[in-house]
Amino acid sequence: MATINRRQWLGRAGLAGLGLTLSPIEILANPHLDEFAPTNEIGFAKLNSNENPFGPSEVVRQAMIEAFDLGCRYPYGKMNELAHLIAKKEGLSREHIVMCAGSTEGLKATGLTYGVNGGEIITADPVYKSLLVYAEQFGAYINRVPLNQDMGHDLDEMEARITKKTSLIFLCNPNNPTGTLIPKNELVDFCETVSDRTIVFSDEAYYDYITEATYPSMVSLVKKGKNVVVSRTFSKVYGLAGLRVGYLIARPDIAERIRKNVMAKANMMAVIGAMAAMNDDKFYSMSLEKNKAAKSIIYNTLDELGLRYVPSHTNFVFFHTGKDINELIPKMRAKGVAIGRPFPPLTDWCRISTGTIPHVEKFAIALKSVI
Repeated sequence: MATINRRQWLGRAGLAGLGLTLSPIEILANPHLDEFAPTNEIGFAKLNSNENPFGPSEVVRQAMIEAFDLGCRYPYGKMNELAHLIAKKEGLSREHIVMCAGSTEGLKATGLTYGVNGGEIITADPVYKSLLVYAEQFGAYINRVPLNQDMGHDLDEMEARITKKTSLIFLCNPNNPTGTLIPKNELVDFCETVSDRTIVFSDEAYYDYITEATYPSMVSLVKKGKNVVVSRTFSKVYGLAGLRVGYLIARPDIAERIRKNVMAKANMMAVIGAMAAMNDDKFYSMSLEKNKAAKSIIYNTLDELGLRYVPSHTNFVFFHTGKDINELIPKMRAKGVAIGRPFPPLTDWCRISTGTIPHVEKFAIALKSVI
């Protein structure tokens, strides 16, 4: 009797459930009739992971299909080619770029590099924790600074806590989960000053969603030779979260130190897809427009319900429900909507990702029925 593994079974069951007889390649090449139709359109509104449901773009899909013959080759040459493209875009050398399987891998490698054997890392709280949790596993002490009353980084308090033991300061800007943006003058002044005393890490996963035209990336300080590390990803605006491609930007000596601790590398199809995404301006612009439209629906819904929220510079919105998030999650899931996980100590707040318009509208209906 022939046997199939779990992946094969799920693939066949999924296609059968959808009534499809297309081959995997046909599905990849022609997922929907609409040019930018979202993936996984099966009725359940998955709005809990800050994903871009419109990716990968058709340009990226086609590039990966055409590169299938390279699947037998190791990806290192193409990865180096991608790194050169990123360096050129940023106006830096290849040595400034650390390639990794999603920016999360870069965060973890940095957490290991600067947190091992009791290194102190100062961070806002709550914030995206991959770097922090991984650093703690290797003996780091995490010095958590509560957010200020505007749900943003308390830069004065973070600077005040720096000691000789401080090995790194972590900034998530825009911040996850609150969506807040550090005022640009305060950011530049803080990073320029503090980077003379320790390493400053600026997580810029959501940088593309910032609408302030002159808002600076901290790559500008890397160019000045400062002790600054910046992380970027192809997961958000490019819609490639499932492919796992990200990178760090840092002074070459810092980059080399972190690079030694990177374990996960992107695969060939992911690298090819990322290279194609960098030139897909049409999809990039569409993603930003779709995100803007979805946020508008979320804002209107929260205004109608009288719920406080934080104006967002990301692809999600953080709002105050007044209810325990651990109780709200199953209620919303019962309505077919997945919302963000708890972010202690703000456990009566909720993070909702933008998604397709139908899914965001489904969220609005569900929220009104449970609040």
